[in-house]
This record gives sequence, structure tokens and C-alpha cells, in this order.
Amino acid sequence: MPRVPVPYGAVLRGALTTGPLLAVGVATHHVAWGVLGALGALYATVNDRPGTRRTRLMRIGVPACAGALGILLGVLLAAAIPAGIPSEALWLVPALALAGYVSGAASAIGPIASAAALQFLANLLIGIGLPHHGPVWLGPVLVLVGASWQLLVVSVALPEPHSAEREAVAAVFDALGTVLGAAGTERGDAERRRLTAAFDDAHAALDHHRGIRRLSRASAAERRLRAQLSAATAVSEAAVTLLWEGRRLPSTTLDAPLRLARAVRDAEPCGPLGAPAPETPGRRALHEALMRAAEVFDAPHSLAPVPPRTHRLRNHPGLRRAVGPLGREYGLRVALCVGACVAVAEVLRPAQWYWLPVTAAFLAKPDLGPLFSRAVSRVLGTALGIAVFAALDATLPGVAGPVAAAALGGALIPIAARHFAFQTAALTSIVLALAVVSGTNGAPDARMVDTLLGCLIAFIVGHLPWLGGRRVAVAEHWAAALRAAEAYFAQVVSAPGEGHDERVRLRRAAYRALGEARTAVAQAAAELPPAGVPGAQWAPALLAVERLVDATTACAVRLEHGQRPLPADETRHLADALARLAADASARRPTRPLALPAAPELSALCASLADVADQLRVLRSFSVAA
Repeated sequence: MPRVPVPYGAVLRGALTTGPLLAVGVATHHVAWGVLGALGALYATVNDRPGTRRTRLMRIGVPACAGALGILLGVLLAAAIPAGIPSEALWLVPALALAGYVSGAASAIGPIASAAALQFLANLLIGIGLPHHGPVWLGPVLVLVGASWQLLVVSVALPEPHSAEREAVAAVFDALGTVLGAAGTERGDAERRRLTAAFDDAHAALDHHRGIRRLSRASAAERRLRAQLSAATAVSEAAVTLLWEGRRLPSTTLDAPLRLARAVRDAEPCGPLGAPAPETPGRRALHEALMRAAEVFDAPHSLAPVPPRTHRLRNHPGLRRAVGPLGREYGLRVALCVGACVAVAEVLRPAQWYWLPVTAAFLAKPDLGPLFSRAVSRVLGTALGIAVFAALDATLPGVAGPVAAAALGGALIPIAARHFAFQTAALTSIVLALAVVSGTNGAPDARMVDTLLGCLIAFIVGHLPWLGGRRVAVAEHWAAALRAAEAYFAQVVSAPGEGHDERVRLRRAAYRALGEARTAVAQAAAELPPAGVPGAQWAPALLAVERLVDATTACAVRLEHGQRPLPADETRHLADALARLAADASARRPTRPLALPAAPELSALCASLADVADQLRVLRSFSVAA
């Protein structure tokens, strides 16, 4: 396993966020202010990840706003609790369970929405449980101030503009070089998946989080990078076709994507490229794509327009997932965990009742990874964090120990993010520091007990058979992958040679849906029964869809470069069969036997369509068995 270099800059930035804010609150005798500011900085540090300026702003800013809203609603709900005793407010358990449902369902939208939903729920519980002094708006403002401080610290160390975007686009050309080198070998499928991931990162860097329309005007450098990424898209279609053709390429051609990657990083022309002889449709497509790429790179003002938004808000696929079966399963799991934890905590520990549901909220989130390994890591990490805090608290006098623990935890978060147990240890030291400074007695012991109870409740709820476990997520992502593959195939065969931009969009959507399905299966395979699924049973089906999409790409490229028209009857039968498979997967029912064209006759008419039919036979067998 290769050693990952320590991000010393991120460590220093983490040390300058949570600890100093808490120290300022203690020094100015406004401990509650310092705690809330440090809480906002803590979440912001956890949510910060390397990326472009806009992406990092969204990853930190959106959850921070959701957390501020959670604090605000928590303060308002706390005012409605009689005498400040939660056990006398019978409505609190269903109300917080409902908040847990909303938070869990929102997790199905995407990673930023998931982080925002988690921060909203945690801060809602903290807002109800913590005593507050001052106006209602003060708590939310202090949380935003803490997040803004972390953003300010990060912004000082950000690299030059567009450097992250350039690196993302250059990584696409690096991946293209490895894909072309894998043509004719057994490494093609794995390298093509890495290429898809590189494209997703590049599009996220350039196209996502553009803000409101009037503020989304792209600079010339950004539009040039989009033009270069568009050139990479044409090369990728040819590369997938060459993987399908299975013939090795000359070394001069393999060097071309690497020269394009260097040109992106250096912002210089690429010079002449070694294109292959146009002997096959795939090589012909690569020849033309490299010639176009050379023109784009060598033109000083080659700019691409800003792409339009592809989804209206009400039609966003993430929102459809949130209100669909996946969102309902996620929401119900978090709602049961939070409701059960609130009820148990009100009986066992009414003074700090909110600690237990906050602990369970981090475990119950189904999109954060396998439940069993996270529960074990949570227990081990909590014990380690308690030990670190106790050592600092015993060594340093007064509040210096808690402040040092908060600073050390903030510094370790960028490193600890590599493993959930280490991240839990860093967070535990910070949380204990905030609790002790706030005057909570017995915080370390209570934290360990709450962790054990929260893990037990989350584990029981996560393995309730009627919740469906990971099977719901696998079924939803599997159906989405089949629908995306069907839409892509239908577009290619219904309008050959037309609608190139739409075809590229559908191809990317198909590969992205396949990647999400593979992730869902991998997470489900890591769960204990009955929540998990056997991943080995899904591997052939996922590979069949992947190769079907590859064959569809090869079919589209071959149609553009001289192949005769597709046979109408056979093409219609294949499209109908794929549409039925996608519909049955969406309805979660097994597929009845499908009539597919005979392999020998179809191979004589179109080799790429014959490959599509072969993969459909694999999918038919899998669906019938299901």
C-alpha cells in the first residue's frame, strides 16, 4: 500500500480554526459564543476537501447554512419545552424522528446535500439541548461565523485560479493514455472505469456549482478548458471503440494523450500529434479526434460556450431519488434511530439527552459506508479520542487542556479523514473540549456510554429485515443503470449520426449510473446479513451492462465512420428487449423470457449489435434468476 504524503498545509489550517475560536470565547468570557463558533468551524473543516474554489465553497457553505438553520429551529423548539425538561414534551420524539426522516431522505440527493442534511439534524438536536442566552439569531450567526473563519483560513492558502480545473482536465488525458495503452489487453474494463471517474471529476470542476445564472459567466481560461475537455470527449469515444476492437496501438499514438495532458498543465500548445492510420472505424475516429484536439490546443482563442443546465430543479435525479424508495428507506432508518435514541436518552440521561441521538445520527446515515465497520470504528475512535483528551486535560492547567485538545483535533482532521476510526478520534477530542469548557460534568464517561448505546441502536435498526437494508439501494441504482443504458442505446439506434451532444450526455449518464451501481453493490457486500447482498452475484450483471454501453459507443462510432445502416428489425428487437429489462428492474419484478436475434445472423449484419445482444443474454439470465 503506497504511503500518502502528509498534507502539512491542511494540518496547519485545521489547527488554526476550532482551537483558536474556542480560546477567544474563553478569553473574552463568552464561552457559549466560542463553543458555537468552534462548532461551525469544526463542521467546515470536516467538509473541506481538495477541489476548485467554487466546489470547496459549496462543500463548506451549503452545509454551514443548513447547520445554522438547524440551530435556529432547535432554539425555537427548546423554547416550547415546558420547564426545559424534554421528558415532559411528549411531542419531541415524533418531531425529531420527522427531522431524522427528512435528513435521511435528503442524503439520497448527493454528497453535498447529505452533508447539509447531517449538519442540519445534528445542530437541531444541539440547539434544543444546549442552554442559550441572547437573541434567537445569535446561535445561527455564530455557527456561520465559525464556518466563515475556516473559509478565510482556507482561502489564504488556495492555489492560483483555475489550477485545480487544469489538473482535472489534464487527468482526463492521462487516463486516456492508459485506456489507449490497454487496447487489446485484459486491462480495458478497469482503465475505462478510471477514465469515467476522471471525466466526472473534470465536469464537476468545470460545470457544477456555477451559482445563479447572472453570476455564472465563465472566464476565458475556463471556457478554453471546456473546449479541451470537449476534445477529450471525442478522443474517449474513439478509445472505447478501440477497446471494443481489441487491437494494440503504435507507441507514437499512445504518446499523444500524454502530450495533451502536459499542454493542459503548462497552458501551452501541444504541437504535432502521432495519430494512427485510419484502418478501422475506431482508428479513423481516433485519427480525426486527435486532429481536432491539436487544432483546439494550438488555437490561442479556442473557447467553448458555458453549457446549459441539464436539469430543472423539479426534474433533478437526486430529488427523484429522495422522494422515491431509496429516500424513503434512508429516511425511515434515520428516523427510527433518532426517535429511539431520544426516547432512551430522556430516560437514562435527561441532562444531556441530545448526545445520544447526535451520536446515532452519524452512524445511521446509510450513504456513509457499511454500518458494521463504521460502528466498530466509532467505538475504537471514541476510546482513542477520550484517551487523547484525558492526557492533555491532565497535563495542561485549567482550560488550556481542552483548548489544546480542540486545536489538536482540528489539525488531525485532514489526516484522520482517511479512516473513520481516526476521524472519530479527532472529532471526539474536539467535542469533549467543547463539552468540558461549557461546564458538562463527566463528559468523557458519558461520551463512551452514548457511543456504545448509539452503535447498538443503529446496528439493530440498520438490520431490521423489513427495512430492506442495502438491497433497496442496490435495486434502485441497478434500475437507474439499466434505464440510462436503454436511453443511450435508443438514442444511438433511433438517430444514427445525429444529436452528437445528446449522445455524449447520455453516454456519460450511463457510465455515471454504472459507477454508482458498483459503489452500491460494494457497500452492500460489506454489510452483515440480512442487510447486505452477495456482491459476486452482481458482478457479471454489472459487467454486462458496462460492455453493452461500450458496444453501443462502438456502434455509434462505426455508424459515423462508414458502417452500413443498421438492420431495422433486429435493432428494434434489441431496443425493445433492453427497454423491457429496464422497466422490469424499475418495477422490481423478474423478466419473462425475451426473444433475441440469433447470434450468427446478427454477427454477419453488425458486429457491435451482436455484442449488444450477447450482453442482453447475460442480463436476461440474471433478471430471470432474480
